[in-house]
Amino acid sequence: MPVIVPEIDKSVLRALQDIVGPGRVLTDADSLLQYGRDWTRVHAPSPGAVVLPDSIEQVQHIVRIAADAGIAIVPSGGRTGLSAGAVACHGELVLALDRLNHIEDFSPIDRTVRCGAGVLTEQLQNFAAEQGLFYPVDFASSGSSQIGGNISTNAGGIKVIRYGMTRDWVAGVNLVTGSGELLDLNRGLVKNNAGYDLRQLVIGAEGTLGVVVEATMRLSRAPQELAVLVLGAPDMASIMHILCAYQSAIELSAFEFFSELALQKVIAHQGLLRPFETQAQFYALLEFEQRDESALELAMGLFEHCVEQGWALDGVVSQSIAQAQSLWRLREDISETISRWTPYKNDISTLTSRVPAFLEEVEAVVNQSYPEFEIVWFGHIGDGNVHLNILKPDDLSIADFQQRCGEVSKWVFDIVQRYGGSVSAEHGVGLLKKEYLHYSRSELEVSIMRQIKKAFDPQGIMNPGKIFD
Repeated sequence: MPVIVPEIDKSVLRALQDIVGPGRVLTDADSLLQYGRDWTRVHAPSPGAVVLPDSIEQVQHIVRIAADAGIAIVPSGGRTGLSAGAVACHGELVLALDRLNHIEDFSPIDRTVRCGAGVLTEQLQNFAAEQGLFYPVDFASSGSSQIGGNISTNAGGIKVIRYGMTRDWVAGVNLVTGSGELLDLNRGLVKNNAGYDLRQLVIGAEGTLGVVVEATMRLSRAPQELAVLVLGAPDMASIMHILCAYQSAIELSAFEFFSELALQKVIAHQGLLRPFETQAQFYALLEFEQRDESALELAMGLFEHCVEQGWALDGVVSQSIAQAQSLWRLREDISETISRWTPYKNDISTLTSRVPAFLEEVEAVVNQSYPEFEIVWFGHIGDGNVHLNILKPDDLSIADFQQRCGEVSKWVFDIVQRYGGSVSAEHGVGLLKKEYLHYSRSELEVSIMRQIKKAFDPQGIMNPGKIFD
């Protein structure tokens, strides 16, 4: 993929280098490609330069220089996003936060810790474990995603049903605005009703209001031994009955689902075994704490009830940590497995109770026009978030496939709108979904968003073109 490099004035580059030091302002083609994109490959990256600060003060100086020169800034974390929110394709200055990776000021009483924006999710998880605590926000990219990016996209993941989204674990945020000012939002307080909570505006704003440079993160009690249960169901309605039955008696830490086709692909390409011989249309993966033997007895009693009702066809429960990890791979390896088919991906949501009818309508509209397309379903069904994946047929060009999937997006989002859902459940809007924002947000809402952005970023230099133009 060629990188077209617009020119940033050499005097600006020298001023940036004076701030961050030699070797920290990058303009070579490899660096521009690496830092100019995220996991999406739709837009060709074309940043003007990359700068790597190592302090909040340096970030402030960089933003002020960019504002004075009228240069747009794209904040960059682990670059694991799926909506092109961190893609720089118009000569922007990429502000990479990798070096802001400090962890300090741990408080066992408050159960909080202060993290630089560049701290990896897994790094925070490991730090919490060393303190006998737990950071529960978890997803496949935890080894490379960064806390600043998680906050900017309000990352979710596999344990939302119990622990919520990233915003539920952010006690405070330090933000550098589009004019270079530093805001210290909420300061780690549990109770703070002194006016608007600007921290919550920043969370999920995708870097359009400013640069998240530091955050005070909450930690939790470490869970005891976790058990994993995989059940096969004849249809999506049965998955909902299983969810209801288990939620009424057990506090679940995860409730995921995937389709038979998803399971077939993972088994064929990851060397895994079927969880049981019975084939089902859909599968539910449940995780819960095994505090004592009675927890497992209760779970198995619920399984028998689900079988008697016809909601579950078969099932298996983990007997060891290794088996639990193996069962989780049936769900977590799906994205990696299907990447070889260059899938069209959509991250959508509605109320959990509406998912069966919602999913059925989406599948019907795709099958009606493109019956040759293979549809892989999986997602966080416990919170109403489903991932639609359409695999590219081998004999279809990328260009033709993307053109047809553009039609599919409009059909799918029409259904999302009728169901009162979201066109982006957890991946953000970025560049990929901004033309579809109106399916989930009213004109008045978008107008208010624009006014909020102007207040934080009066010159419009912070990640312009993301979410809305």
